[in-house]
Amino acid sequence: MPINIYMMKSLIPCLLAAVLLSACGSKPVVMSGNPLFDGWYADPEGIIYDDTYWIYPTWSDHYDRQTFFDCFSSKDLTTWTKHAGILDTTSVKWAKRAMWAPSVISKDGKYYFFFGANDVHEGEIGGIGVAVSDRPEGPYRDLLGKPLINDIVNGAQPIDQFVFHDGDEYYLYYGGWGHCNIARLNSDFTALIPFDDGDIYKEITPANYVEGPFMLKRNNKYYFMWSEGGWTGPDYSVAYAIADSPFGPFNRIGKILQQDSLVATGAGHHSVVQIPNTDDYYMIYHRRPLEETHGNHRATCIEKMIFDEKGFIQPVKLTFDGVEARVIDNH
Repeated sequence: MPINIYMMKSLIPCLLAAVLLSACGSKPVVMSGNPLFDGWYADPEGIIYDDTYWIYPTWSDHYDRQTFFDCFSSKDLTTWTKHAGILDTTSVKWAKRAMWAPSVISKDGKYYFFFGANDVHEGEIGGIGVAVSDRPEGPYRDLLGKPLINDIVNGAQPIDQFVFHDGDEYYLYYGGWGHCNIARLNSDFTALIPFDDGDIYKEITPANYVEGPFMLKRNNKYYFMWSEGGWTGPDYSVAYAIADSPFGPFNRIGKILQQDSLVATGAGHHSVVQIPNTDDYYMIYHRRPLEETHGNHRATCIEKMIFDEKGFIQPVKLTFDGVEARVIDNH
């Protein structure tokens, strides 16, 4: 069929794009995709050890089936390796079920794994435990033989702990049931130590707090984040505050992660990783696919997290694409 002038005009942009692509030798952009890996995994804790990304999530199932942890590693955010059974109830004699929400950190050549267990209530055994390993993929062993925190203090259920390293200090932020505490860890993570005023725990609960605390420091400002809403519902979300101190006060600024009716619901309980030597941050979180209604059907995803020129966090957009592949350069 002959090509008329109108067809030629419509082809010009396509031809130019093809020529430019060929001339520049461009390659297709490789994306991580969302979810990052198969399986129902929630409460993901992301961290970078050396040149590798690691994610430590909760196995998202009924409480009585939450008796173990898996983790995942990647060199580029796109190809993930599963490390199964890095810690379970056979290694933690006081834990029976509801093993939740890891927080991890390395120190002096050891890898530490903080976790919640037993969905503890007043008078029961459970709460926040600590495990240790010589390798990030485990296996981990119970460090204390008992919970680090068992009691209900300031109304905060001892779950959803996050370990924050700030200078010479290691702080533990934690709490469910709408209350959040901060405590100080000793040098080998075997006990809590008092603050200068003698207190072991300080309540720092911001407005609308439910659970899932997370802290990062940027430009000498403390960004405190947490989850709001019901964890089984569509309104689960993440909000944040900014303070000049790790103790606050944390005045709520607003939501930065929430459901999208075209993508997923129940987006929350996140963590953040910073690419070394850059101002690039990624939010790792869980969400519920639109077709899923079961409270435990949650999947781990990732998005870029961006600060504006005033230092505020821009709302994070839920995507199916995720983020671009990225290898860590520590030099």
